[in-house]
Amino acid sequence: MSDCIFCKIVRGEIPCSKVYEDDKILAFDDINPMAPVHVVIIPKNHISTLMDVDTEKDDIMNNLIAAAQKVAQIKNIAVSGFRVAINCNAEGGQVVFHLHVHVLGGRKLQDELG
Repeated sequence: MSDCIFCKIVRGEIPCSKVYEDDKILAFDDINPMAPVHVVIIPKNHISTLMDVDTEKDDIMNNLIAAAQKVAQIKNIAVSGFRVAINCNAEGGQVVFHLHVHVLGGRKLQDELG
């Protein structure tokens, strides 16, 4: 999608603070962090929301989880702990409509989910 901000980051049109990259995934520091460690992980191919993932044919979710594990190691939060979040659609808090995972850590996070 040509006007998607995350697609522009993947294409190198917008700079990012890269944390991890492979042939399918890009992870970078969030520009408005909500924790000392706040990394956004995206598939390089545009997928609008979690509801658009074809779980029968696509291994993108496995790739995103593997990248979250690598990011946790890189950012030294794998042992202390971290949160992984995916927002889906407007009422779920999704602002950029390109599937993405947030990895948050670096301090004790509030238990907002009960």
